[in-house]
Amino acid sequence: MTELRRVFNYFTNNLDRISGYMLEHLILIVIAIALSIGLWVSLGILVRSNKKAADSVLGLGSLIMAIPSVAIYGILVSIPGLGLSRQSAVIALVLYSMLPILRNVYVSLNEVDKSILEAAKGMGMSDRQILRKVQLPLALPVILAGVRVATVMMVGIGTLAVYIGERNLGVLIEQGLKRSRSDMIIVGAILVTVFVVVIDFFIGWLESAAVSEGIKSDEGSKAGGEN
Repeated sequence: MTELRRVFNYFTNNLDRISGYMLEHLILIVIAIALSIGLWVSLGILVRSNKKAADSVLGLGSLIMAIPSVAIYGILVSIPGLGLSRQSAVIALVLYSMLPILRNVYVSLNEVDKSILEAAKGMGMSDRQILRKVQLPLALPVILAGVRVATVMMVGIGTLAVYIGERNLGVLIEQGLKRSRSDMIIVGAILVTVFVVVIDFFIGWLESAAVSEGIKSDEGSKAGGEN
């Protein structure tokens, strides 16, 4: 009970500071995921019909994922013009989001039923119209699933950005370890966990709201047929 009281007291006594850390964490994630969606969805669309190019960029994404985040931060801060800055943190998060988003875009676009594409061509649609009106809407659930994975991952990796100058929830954990303050560590860990759960829930809700009822019905029918 004493430890719980210490944790509660630290949280209530430092609420303004903690709120600031949460806001900074949110801003970092929003900037990074917005850039990631624009960059990796566009790249996925560009390589969707080129397996060799897709294999190359997906291989690069896998390589980046294999590199520890601290090492990526270290490489970025050594680049002139970046250094200890938010730019370095954002670039690192964007790089880590490459594989889950790009892979889902590429796979989902290429798994659209060929008969549907042929029917669209038979209606006189151009390749661009087919992409915009047929492929992307059908691929949207899988694309959003990739965005969901990438965003949740960013929240955790973003805490380590404290070592390159970010002042987010990672500060609580980092300073708690330095000072042997378990109350700071616990508060930081709990808030990061809550952050992940809330963001995951929000993107799940967004995914449900963005996907048309027709696609949901088709997916339900397929699931029923498999069972």
